[in-house]
Amino acid sequence: MAELTEAMGITKPSLYACFGNKEALFKKALDLYERDKLAYIGKALEAPTARGVAERLLNGAVATHCGDSDPHGCLGVISTVVCAAEADSIRADVIKRRASSEAAVVKRFEQARRDGDLPDSVCPTKLASCLTTLLQGLAVKAQGGAQPEELQGSIDTFLAMWPGR
Repeated sequence: MAELTEAMGITKPSLYACFGNKEALFKKALDLYERDKLAYIGKALEAPTARGVAERLLNGAVATHCGDSDPHGCLGVISTVVCAAEADSIRADVIKRRASSEAAVVKRFEQARRDGDLPDSVCPTKLASCLTTLLQGLAVKAQGGAQPEELQGSIDTFLAMWPGR
């Protein structure tokens, strides 16, 4: 907080007057992060095929989490992993946000199955969970310094196993 207030040229009381507390400030930061850095998710859900959704999500994640100007990884994923016990409400909020995103993918995959784009044998919930697991893994690996080429290999392997008609 000291570094943040110094960089902003304000005092802690001014910061708290604006945001309330550290938790509220962090949630506002997550809102901004989702709006700016995760905008690719909404666009990905508009892809004409379920595989296209997966490709856009995975490639968007690598582009976002391995960028040149920002810290690598995903703020939401890393927050879930390292959140301390005293920050249970923040952790719960991050988990709720992730669940909401995953539910949107499930809904899109359910539509793909109804449209005949996914085989009837594919469970949209399980496929979305698998995709989300890979997305979170990419974020963790990116935060650990993995290069985009390495992450692209995981994406290519996943898409090679994509269920098709």
